[in-house]
Formats: sequence, C-alpha cells, structure tokens
Amino acid sequence: MKRSRVRIGYMPLTDSLPLAVAREAGYFAAEGLDVDLRPEWSWASLRDRLLVGRLDAASMLAPMLLATSLGLGSINQPLTSAFSMGLNGNAVTVSPMLFHGLRALAEGPTPQDMARALNKLVAARSGAGGTPLVLAVVFPYSCHAYQLRHWLTVAGLNPDQDVKLVVLPPSQMVDHLRLGHIDGFCVGEPWNSLAALTGAGHCLLSGYQIWENAPEKVLAVTRDWAASHGEVHAALLRALHRAAVHADQHLLESLELLAHPAWLDVPAEVIRAPFTQRLAGGLTGQPYPAHHFHVFSAYQANFPWRSDARFLLGEMQRWRQCDVPRDGTVAAQCYRSDLFRQALTGLTNLPLEDDKPGQAHAAPWQMSGRPGQVELGPDRRLEAVTAEQEPGVSICHSGLA
Repeated sequence: MKRSRVRIGYMPLTDSLPLAVAREAGYFAAEGLDVDLRPEWSWASLRDRLLVGRLDAASMLAPMLLATSLGLGSINQPLTSAFSMGLNGNAVTVSPMLFHGLRALAEGPTPQDMARALNKLVAARSGAGGTPLVLAVVFPYSCHAYQLRHWLTVAGLNPDQDVKLVVLPPSQMVDHLRLGHIDGFCVGEPWNSLAALTGAGHCLLSGYQIWENAPEKVLAVTRDWAASHGEVHAALLRALHRAAVHADQHLLESLELLAHPAWLDVPAEVIRAPFTQRLAGGLTGQPYPAHHFHVFSAYQANFPWRSDARFLLGEMQRWRQCDVPRDGTVAAQCYRSDLFRQALTGLTNLPLEDDKPGQAHAAPWQMSGRPGQVELGPDRRLEAVTAEQEPGVSICHSGLA
C-alpha cells in the first residue's frame, strides 16, 4: 500500500513527545503515513516554513496560529488546527541572584508571597536607579508570554513598563540565563529542569500554578491543506491521539525517546525530572508534583476547544496585540472541533460541546459526551490584584497542590 508522505515541523521540546511516539511506536505507519519530522530552532522559522509550503503541518504555539491567521507579525495566511498537543509544561525560572533576592523579601512560600516580593524588589531597583529586570519568553504570541504577563499583574506590575520582556528561542534560554543576559524566563520543558539541575537558575513557579491545565501547542496546518488533504489529515489526528494516549500511559519509558540526539539531546534524567520529583520548586525547593507538567491525552487534552481559542484571543486583546470581532468567527475557523470528532469517532469519548464553561473547577469534573461522559481537569487561573488589595497581593489559590 502506498503511504502518504507528510512533512511535520516541530521545536525540540518535551511536548513534542507525541510526534516521537507516533513514529517510534508505529502509529503513523499504522495509519498509512510516511512522516518526515523536521526540527526547527525558532518559532518564526517554523511558522514561515509552514506558510511557504515546506512543511505540511507543524506543532505550533496556539496563539501563534491565531496571530498568523490574523496577519499579526507575519503575512496573513489562514491556519487551522483540529488537534491540541497537550496541556501544561511551562514554568518560570530565575537567576540565582534574583532567586536569593526574592527569598530575602518574601514573607512566605506561596505564589502570591513571591509576587509581593517581586513587587518590592522591582520597586527597590527602580528607586535606586537600577535597570529593569530582563525576562525572556519564547514568542510574543505564546501561552508562555501570557502566563508570565499574568503573573506579573498578580505582582501588581505592568509587564510593558516595570520589566523588560525579550524573545529568545527555547534552547538558548539556559545559556543566556547562565551568562547573565537575562534575569529569568518562562519556557517549556526540559529547559527549566536543565537550568535547575545545572545550577544556572531556580524554577520559581510552574505554569500550572498560574493556570491549571492550560493549553499549549496545536497541530497547525493551512486551511487550504486541510481542505485538500482531508483523509491524510484525519489519519494524522488518529495517529497523534493514539500516541498521546500511549505517552500518558507509558510516560517515563516514552520520555527516554527524547534523550536521543535526534530529538532533544538532553540527558534522560533531566527530561524526566518534573515527573520523578527531581525538579525543585519555589522558594523552599519542594519538588513539583508530576501533574504540574505535561498531560498528553487525559482531560480531553487533544480536543481543540473553541473556548480556548477565544480565551487566547482575549489575552491578545488584553495586551493590545490585536482587535478581534467578538462573534466567535475566528475561533471557529481556527479550531476545527468538527474535524476532530469526524476523525476520532468510535475511538474515544468525545465532548458534545465545542466550549468549556468558565475556569472555576478545583478538581476533576465531567461534561456530556458521546458515547460517554468526558472528564476534564482543574482549570483555575491565578487571580489578578484588585483595586482593594495592596500591590502584589493576590486572593487566589496557591501552593504545590
């Protein structure tokens, strides 16, 4: 049988694991796909290769897909996704100097204590005529940027005035932190673990503590490609979903794949650190629970929720990156939950709705599905400072629960 050739681009990160599993465990081959996996080293180059047709699909930052479809930061090329690559995976890591400064000022170990300490430290630097802290994110249109920006607002800070935000490729974050070029970063794994385990930095906050079970990457294709390669696209969705389930069920074994030079070329113990209680967190060094990091298929992690698209578009508006109509058209065009259902019907329980209700769940919960109920995870978000509070104080939940 002739196989369909598909070129997929990805950034070498832990959340590329479903791609590795799909190839190595034979899920691509079982769907009749001959997949050429191509690593990229910057998000902009990955996007541009997809736009000019050198890639058929890409594991892309979810907000980047939306931004590209709106013509923000690139040519206007309509993209779409019918698959989310998973949940969680990001963290905030800071330099040893910044860590010790925050620990000296903090009144406790919680995220809001660290936020209050950061507010004090930034104010002290400003009062002494010092330069702003330099914090790096992977791309302006990224969940990393929005998580970091949101935590800074919890600290009572203006991310566009009180600190300097810069963009760096994920694989360069640790080196820039070690060299003193930046004071901290928000990035996906394994780079937080690499910084912590090599002494380059301290992992201050997991992304989960800012937004529980936050979406991250999506499988992006152009709308033209999706329309003209329907069967191949559906086969990709099935193969990746099976691989994601495999990754969740055999996590530590699957992560070994990424240690190979062809993938991350990072020691396996570093890649496994967040899942084996070896990544020390916060001001006390208490290891993070494994659920603070990657979820590859559980909690409907692969479903392209249009409510996630609308939320991210709202973040883009919040930070004055765009102005989007509120009729839901962009979300519906970019997040194709209908294609996901068509491809996965009969293989798993599927949500009946395209949207999740607001973020307010402190424990796993259920929604109506077919053929059975679907389970979703906690989804609370760190609450920002209100006018009634002192600067830097949050009223949200916290800790490493």
